Amino acid sequence: MKGNILEALAKGGVKDIMERAERDGKFVSNAGTNSETTTQGFDSLGARSQQYYKAGACFAKWRAVLKIGPTEPSELAIEQTAQGLARYAITCQENRLVPIVEPEVLTDGNHDFKKCAAVTEKVLAAVYKALNDHHVLLKGTLLKLNMMTPGSDSPKVSPEVIAEYTVAALRRTVPPAVPGIVFLSGGQSEEEATLNLNAMNKLDVLKPWTLYILLIWTGPPAEHNQEVGPQRPRRHSW
Repeated sequence: MKGNILEALAKGGVKDIMERAERDGKFVSNAGTNSETTTQGFDSLGARSQQYYKAGACFAKWRAVLKIGPTEPSELAIEQTAQGLARYAITCQENRLVPIVEPEVLTDGNHDFKKCAAVTEKVLAAVYKALNDHHVLLKGTLLKLNMMTPGSDSPKVSPEVIAEYTVAALRRTVPPAVPGIVFLSGGQSEEEATLNLNAMNKLDVLKPWTLYILLIWTGPPAEHNQEVGPQRPRRHSW
């Protein structure tokens, strides 16, 4: 990373910072699976994390993706995803960076929202077991996650249904020590994602984490990220 993080923020806005914060490498084919992928980028991760911290970074993000299919995600893909995210997270914390853990279940396909929820719960259970096995400090992490939506080739459902299944999946798998969950739009429009988040926050159940959507502004640098949180949309410059 060239230059200081704060200089990059002034020049390019939060979108530029988010791009620089991604510490994962490329997706490569996961041998022994049906075209599933694994994330590379562990070589010299510790040294690179030290470099980014000295440059002014305070967080990093590692993305792993899993697809839903007739037999996917496989047990192998889930286990490798969980172990990879845990290895990245503890490396970040050892170098004073906050890890944003991102196990994304892709929306591609004709599955329904119940299938998405079931798969996501299974993935999250494996991820948090691995994080604990690696002694990751959960209160020093963030989770970035998909909502429990139907596949891109399936009929849409109401925000209330998505909210019910998303919060239920989180309550079953995400420890209360995790301070915040940032949702992916997952192919939704900003309006759809915001309505879904609003429905989640209206649910009268215990939600020990703060729920957000991070909407990246792609316009001029003067306009920063739009962060939609539990109260109302507000400008946030990180």
